[in-house]
Amino acid sequence: MTEQLEPMPDDWQRALAIVAHPDDLEYGCGAAVAVWTDAGREVTYLMVTRGEAGIDTLSPAEAGPVREREELASAAVVGVTAVEFLDHTDGVIEYGTALRRDLAAAIRRHRPELVITLNFDDTWGGAHWNTPDHRAVGRATMDAVGDAGNRWIFPDAGPGPWNGVRWVAVAGSNAPTHAVDVTDGLERGVRSLMEHRAYIEALQPGADPEVYARELIEGFAREEAKRFNGRPAVSFRLYPR
Repeated sequence: MTEQLEPMPDDWQRALAIVAHPDDLEYGCGAAVAVWTDAGREVTYLMVTRGEAGIDTLSPAEAGPVREREELASAAVVGVTAVEFLDHTDGVIEYGTALRRDLAAAIRRHRPELVITLNFDDTWGGAHWNTPDHRAVGRATMDAVGDAGNRWIFPDAGPGPWNGVRWVAVAGSNAPTHAVDVTDGLERGVRSLMEHRAYIEALQPGADPEVYARELIEGFAREEAKRFNGRPAVSFRLYPR
């Protein structure tokens, strides 16, 4: 029997989504963000890199600005107007105190109740190896939530301790526990991924970005519906704080 997913908590106002690259949130999480912003919640995006190593046909100096523009447009589709970039180097992000410090400072600045990050397991679904950037950023995010609340860790990073994070939600987890009904956000989730046109065209030469995005995002939502009372959903592994 398929284990059913619980509804995500909705008694919060501010979220901070921390991921490695432009496009990380759009591969499945954007539809949930659209639902949240429709409800009047504030969601901020933090990209650790500008995704400059993500397009083989463009040099990093060319690709970075392209991917930044695509992320800003993508975020706007789902109601996110605050997008920050930390300028760590794409492809070689290092887990360590420097990254934890940057993320703790961001958590202290934005004071979220919910922090969102991406799957940091070694694999996707046990079959596909995850990237070093995803693993480093996800794990550093989990640690930075605790760092942000401790006045003696990185005391000069950010405006002061923030102990108000109540949950960390991991999108794309191999073992999700909760989900969001994205019936009303699904179309914007598709359009949000479509904004990464240059990236999709490089990743899938000859593919129609709309067909690609729709099949992927709607497919994810239908799959999760099997364990969420038949409702199209985006799933998360939820860690209470």
